[in-house]
Amino acid sequence: MNQHPLEVMTIPSTGLASAPQLRRTQATPMHLLLLEDDIDLGQAVAEHLEAQGHTVSWFKTCEQADRAMAQPDIELALLDLRLPDGDGIELLKNWRARGDRRPVLMLTARDQISDRIKGLQAGADDYLVKPFDLDEMVARMEAVSRRVGLSQAPVLRTNRVALDFENKVARLDGHQVTLTAMEWSLLSCLAARPGHTLSRQQIRTALFQPGRIEAESNSMEVIISRLRRKLGTELISTHRGLGYRLDL
Repeated sequence: MNQHPLEVMTIPSTGLASAPQLRRTQATPMHLLLLEDDIDLGQAVAEHLEAQGHTVSWFKTCEQADRAMAQPDIELALLDLRLPDGDGIELLKNWRARGDRRPVLMLTARDQISDRIKGLQAGADDYLVKPFDLDEMVARMEAVSRRVGLSQAPVLRTNRVALDFENKVARLDGHQVTLTAMEWSLLSCLAARPGHTLSRQQIRTALFQPGRIEAESNSMEVIISRLRRKLGTELISTHRGLGYRLDL
């Protein structure tokens, strides 16, 4: 599990066992947000997902999860509905109201159909009723990610630019342009939420490891300047005091 300044507890093994493991094709690893205040269940879910190759950031309050979802590298959320400091459905409504369309899978003990309907109407993409099978959870998570197009489109296009993230190929007016690994990383960060402005801190957190000198320098501005020079000034817009946006 990711270590971060928000509350992350190190706890002993719960002994909660998943169903027998099936041989299955490994999915593309994702960075997942898990909001679950039940220690035993949270530990079991996080360990199972990490065994599948995913990165899990585990939080136990709505406030922590809301702060974490401001980061663009979170790709899918697993969301409990009844938390110590609020209701997961209201939290999800806030995310959707802000224009956040990243997939959300509800983990709920509420077995009433009306509660499931409320969650789906709030913007959840699927749900699991506790207790649930951990392999089914993974299968549903992967199905949701495929259905809503979580994996970045193989090619993003504007009038002049084509960005092939799978093959790391960029073209301007049909001509291939060479980009560095850091330039691709910054583009990928912005492309995770095209049309949305990401703050300098959000981009810096996604690009740089804490304490690295780049995080304290003007390298982010240098990378953006190089991208504009290579791919055109209209691709990335600056919003003073707010951050940068990929315009498609």
